[in-house]
Amino acid sequence: MSTLNDTYPHNPSHPNLLLFATGSVATIKLPQLVITLLQHPLNIKVILSPTATRFLSPSDLSSISSFVKVYTNDDEWAQPWSRGDPVLHIELRKWADMLLIAPLSANSLAGMAGGFCFGLGLSVVRAWDTTAAVGDRGAMGAAKVVVANRVRKMILVAPAMNTQMYLHPVTEEHLAKLGRWGWVKVLKPVEKMLACGDLGVGGMMEVPDIVDNVLEVLGIRAMGTHH
Repeated sequence: MSTLNDTYPHNPSHPNLLLFATGSVATIKLPQLVITLLQHPLNIKVILSPTATRFLSPSDLSSISSFVKVYTNDDEWAQPWSRGDPVLHIELRKWADMLLIAPLSANSLAGMAGGFCFGLGLSVVRAWDTTAAVGDRGAMGAAKVVVANRVRKMILVAPAMNTQMYLHPVTEEHLAKLGRWGWVKVLKPVEKMLACGDLGVGGMMEVPDIVDNVLEVLGIRAMGTHH
């Protein structure tokens, strides 16, 4: 039995988008991102890392939770587990047609590139069907890369960090590694006045542009086509 049954609206004809927010101050834009995404034909679930929750007020969390199901690390093993019981990070991977990580912090980027599984979100990343051998199809089998007549579902990442963290050579190595995998699309950060007071590159891509990328990769609409 799936652990994903909930009372939120679900349209089986719409793609399933799993949104993972990590520990960057850009998480303050999560309510705007969720509300904007919900204006389109998408089923959405959200994962929050422990640090991401620190950037959201109780009212923000309540607002997001009123629209979409929100998961945290505490949900992964909320009940004593027995053999044969569903595993949440596997169920979420199966459910999702696409994983969007926004914002992606420097720490979570390093964890993703290194294959670490600290927490629910990175466990989903580590369990992603990179070979398309499992044949997860989510709602539509969308957001895919064709590999030997099979499909791999895409992960989109929107890095957000201080300028010097972004310009650090290890960040370049990590992003290049993700790019070589072939199923990850990096949504490059923008130059702006950052929360720390520095002016420079490292700000998360603006919400409308993130949404454009999601819709384009899912085939819902062409990039830059607004209605």
